[in-house]
Amino acid sequence: MADSADEPLMRHEPETDDGPAIDVGLSDVSLLLEKNLRHPGLFVWLLTFSAGISGLLFGYDTGVISATLVSINSSLGHPLTTLDKSLITSATALFALLVSPVSGVLADRFGRKRVVLLADIAFILGAVVQAATSSVAGMIAGRAIVGLAVGAGSFVAPLYIAELAPAPFRGRLVTLNVLFVTLGQVVAYIVGWAFVEWGNVNTGWRWMVGLGALPAAIQCLVMLVMPETPRWLVQVGRHDEARSVLDKVFGAGIEIQRMVDHVLRGIENEVREEEEAKRGRLRGQSKKDKTAWFHGSKDNWKELFRIGGNRRALAIACLLQGLQQLCGFNSLMYFSATIFTILGFESPTLTSLTVAVTNFIMTCAALLLIDRIGRRRILLWSIPIMSVGLLLCSVGFHFIAIPSDFNSKNPSSSASAYEEIPLSERTAPLLVLASVMLYVGAYALGLGNVPWMQSELFPLNVRSLGSGLSTSTNWGANFVVGLTFLPMMEFLTPAWTFVVYAFVCVAGWVCIWRIYPETKGLSLEETGALLADGWGVRESLRRAEERD
Repeated sequence: MADSADEPLMRHEPETDDGPAIDVGLSDVSLLLEKNLRHPGLFVWLLTFSAGISGLLFGYDTGVISATLVSINSSLGHPLTTLDKSLITSATALFALLVSPVSGVLADRFGRKRVVLLADIAFILGAVVQAATSSVAGMIAGRAIVGLAVGAGSFVAPLYIAELAPAPFRGRLVTLNVLFVTLGQVVAYIVGWAFVEWGNVNTGWRWMVGLGALPAAIQCLVMLVMPETPRWLVQVGRHDEARSVLDKVFGAGIEIQRMVDHVLRGIENEVREEEEAKRGRLRGQSKKDKTAWFHGSKDNWKELFRIGGNRRALAIACLLQGLQQLCGFNSLMYFSATIFTILGFESPTLTSLTVAVTNFIMTCAALLLIDRIGRRRILLWSIPIMSVGLLLCSVGFHFIAIPSDFNSKNPSSSASAYEEIPLSERTAPLLVLASVMLYVGAYALGLGNVPWMQSELFPLNVRSLGSGLSTSTNWGANFVVGLTFLPMMEFLTPAWTFVVYAFVCVAGWVCIWRIYPETKGLSLEETGALLADGWGVRESLRRAEERD
């Protein structure tokens, strides 16, 4: 008997040999899973680490370009200008922006796993092109190919993990992917520092960018033996394979197996309801129509923007992803070595490493806190600290004379600064460094990882598309920041540049407070129901209080 339309969240089970019939709603399933699952199983950790290599690649690319920009010198025919640096940096973000919506369609058509494999192939190719080039144009081309890889990988890896992770652990497992991003940045800075100190001055940077192909090759081999997500398998009619994956994810035990039954049935019901809704619109098409998948994708676009809950999910996801970049974080990652060169630090790449290590340590803290504190609360606590860090950074830059050509390595504090405030020539740069570390630490706790939990906001039929579009927002903002940061530093002054980023943080905090509900501990299906009739902020806080 079909589910009642008045009870969309209730699954009615017949009596079995294991016990009497039970009525279990989706919220009850989440509570029972939370009660019976004390920690993720070995299989879940293996899947997470396998997919997390995409984050490592993302982080490595972000970090390695910082050391590369100060190491290329004249290897590409001439010393790099501000425009050269901006184009080389932003090319990755631009092509990541272009590929993200396409990745969503491909993930629905061919599966999440295959998109990861395609991203690995593109990353290997891009790394080789960068290492072999002898011109700025060639470097931009290599960065563009890498952009295709990180654009697809940054979207599909969190989606892959979120669709496999049990609800009680989904936050920390997606955060683990972000931890891989920060680990990649740390590795990149260590590699960059090593080659700057001991490598050949003309070829060291080529090894930096070329080594990015190694983890991509490893992930390509590992992912060949990893399964698809059960939600995608159900979507394409491979129910037995989906159950097999869920059995491995949740483990053994009668109670756990009952929960597996309910999770699988919930996915099946969601897919069936979506298919019934589409059937009328696609009835006139032949089952053998080779373009049916294209029309299905077109229909998903309509569903995403026509249904209020989907629009709200997209608005929240795009808000978080856009804020993650417009707050200026990746400008520090891309240009940290350039900034610390301007400030006169003896080893700018090694100084950048301290920032990357701060990011890594605080992401480890987020891994432990995200499912305890909650997504909404950790953002509302951490973003004000980011704003304070940016404002202090602005104060530090106010007392530093920045060279107009951005190439001088011996800046000095202005005479007026000495008269007004007794800051030594070294104190102001140290204030900037401390402020950047405060900002980065707060970013890593919240805004660095919460936006990548975007897939939990969308129902299954538009999950790939919605996640792809919100990831495009991330890369679009990334492109803008990468292209404009150095020009803003030159023409707006560093002090006002960081004030602008602080203002963006404050505006983002207000938006999060108004429209972002708490999704801690909710199943993917519950989160979709929460946004069906409104933003769901009050209801989500009420549920969070009950769970606490």
